[in-house]
Amino acid sequence: MIQKIEEKLGYTFHNPKLLQQALTHSSFTADIHENYERLEFLGDRILGVTVAEMLCRTFPNEPEGNLSQRFVGLVCKDAVAEVVRELGVERAIVAANVDVRDSLNVLCDVGEALIAAIYLDSGDMTVAQDFVRQHWTPLIDRKSRPHKDFKTKLQEEAHHFNLNPPLYRMLKKTGSEHEPMFQVEVSFDNGQSAVGTGKSKKLAEQEAAHKMLEIFGVADD
Repeated sequence: MIQKIEEKLGYTFHNPKLLQQALTHSSFTADIHENYERLEFLGDRILGVTVAEMLCRTFPNEPEGNLSQRFVGLVCKDAVAEVVRELGVERAIVAANVDVRDSLNVLCDVGEALIAAIYLDSGDMTVAQDFVRQHWTPLIDRKSRPHKDFKTKLQEEAHHFNLNPPLYRMLKKTGSEHEPMFQVEVSFDNGQSAVGTGKSKKLAEQEAAHKMLEIFGVADD
């Protein structure tokens, strides 16, 4: 079993226990040295810095806002889960209930844990980053297209209708530090307002602006 997983990952472990740990859900064991939770924490950081570097190199002329939107699309649980499924290792996840293998959260955690396991086993950050580059590069075009700049468009429409610039106000932040969710309101002096949500404040602002444009009857061109 271990050998087959290693073939799928394209990496042979010196310490197979690290691979086993990366595939073990906390429902199977609460021992933090035997389940993937600590590995997931580390792998999330490695994934983040690697993807950020990839995007800066791939899109050298894009502004920070577009890069941030692309980044969210590549490190979100849907993208990481997709990589795990493409690797075909989800059936190897060890849990008290095998149904958790279908959970996006679990698949994402395992994907990040595998990155950390490769790093710790190899002792070389480059090896782990090469793993990320290999499996995340194909996702750049499909998962990281930046959203339209609805805020700029709304600013233009406000000027067209002789309105003061829109005001953005963060209403609340929910969720965990790992998966936060922001809610932002955009409003005008005439009382019109709209609320947007997103995984970052900027994305929530974009959604709020998009909804306000819909109220104005403005197309998404």
